[in-house]
Amino acid sequence: MAFKRYVQARNWPVVAGYLLFIGMMAVGYFYNVTFVQLGLKDLGERVLSLPPATVAQQMAVLALLTCVVALVTGHGMQRSGWSRRFLLKLQLALVVVAVQTVLTAVAPLLRSPVAFWVWIVFGSLALGVGVPVTFSLTTDLIPVRDRGYVAAVITAVAYFLAAVFSNPWQIEALGQRMLLLLIPGAVGLGIIVLLATASRTFVAQWVWELSQNHQQAHFAYGRFLRPERVKRTHPNWRFWLFVGLMFGIFFIDSLGFLRIVDTPILVAGAWRAAAPTPRLMIGIFHVVAALIAGVMYTNLSQRHLFLWIFGLFTLTHFSYALSVWLLPETTIHGLGTPMLYATAVSLYTVVNFALWADFATPQTISWKTAVGVAFSGWMATFLSTAVAMRWQTNGLPLSEHLRLVESLALVFLLFMLLAAIWPLRLSGKQEAEGNR
Repeated sequence: MAFKRYVQARNWPVVAGYLLFIGMMAVGYFYNVTFVQLGLKDLGERVLSLPPATVAQQMAVLALLTCVVALVTGHGMQRSGWSRRFLLKLQLALVVVAVQTVLTAVAPLLRSPVAFWVWIVFGSLALGVGVPVTFSLTTDLIPVRDRGYVAAVITAVAYFLAAVFSNPWQIEALGQRMLLLLIPGAVGLGIIVLLATASRTFVAQWVWELSQNHQQAHFAYGRFLRPERVKRTHPNWRFWLFVGLMFGIFFIDSLGFLRIVDTPILVAGAWRAAAPTPRLMIGIFHVVAALIAGVMYTNLSQRHLFLWIFGLFTLTHFSYALSVWLLPETTIHGLGTPMLYATAVSLYTVVNFALWADFATPQTISWKTAVGVAFSGWMATFLSTAVAMRWQTNGLPLSEHLRLVESLALVFLLFMLLAAIWPLRLSGKQEAEGNR
């Protein structure tokens, strides 16, 4: 890892940049997977007594608006050159964190559907701006060589907190826990921005040094770009191919997990267990799986990474479908399937944190990450949420729902199997032609 070399060289600005990036991204992802996805659902259904279909519609609006705002912000940052202005991105990140802190504090106090709609609009603005701003910090703070490992640490921290400290899934408890992180985070980031803006402080010097990192090749050019091809036509089709694959991953994940978390027999012995031990075990497994995923991302090809992801999702949903078929009325206390699910989720989350920056340069990273994260993530979640709610309200049985999700995962798995085999066949054909 390059991080070890920076520590040995006592390059404290770069070391601090690693820690700042990991802290911001881990807290941000913890916020999304708990307070946004679980807390807002509880707020709408339990506190405001809205029908599940209405809550699903509002969550869809949140996802759609977030996607649009992220794409507009990312494109604007690329055209204006803000993607390369480190201090400006820190200032924008501070605004986002401050707004999210206020929104988190007021969310449990909402008592009307109109107030909920207003919250959705402002929440979408904060989330949409935050995606390209925070992800574009990658080219300033994390060298290409370590992006897989850093993504692994972010994923491990976020999912460990989500598994262990998010129970109960109620807006009041989730809001209190998030404020314990957001308030110190906003204050700390505010101090950094204030000192960096003022001259003659060591923080200003450190921020200036970090702002020059994107001019170095080992920060600037993503793993899947070649410096000599940046100014020429490079393979954009590969980027859009992976946008489609990640869209499929998020779609499959949300389509299955939304129904799983609404089924007490599947979560009462795992994520929503009253005793802390099952949740702690899942959290630890998330950490182990994320660290392994970081090594895999760094050393495996993209084909094999996605083959692993879709293979694990296919196996996971097959296991859930089999459990529901064999034990339709029994709470499932075994942690084998939840741990398998945690492995799949950790792997694709690591890929999501690292992949988009590795297709980007300092100029294009805001747009590439906006497309990758907002479109593949939020848009896929919006569509799968709508589909899952429609299936549930139409009375589709749980076992049939899980079989459909399993079938969709299997289609993507077969596609990746063909993609993994094709280069070998092509190489064999070329070798045969060369021997003639």
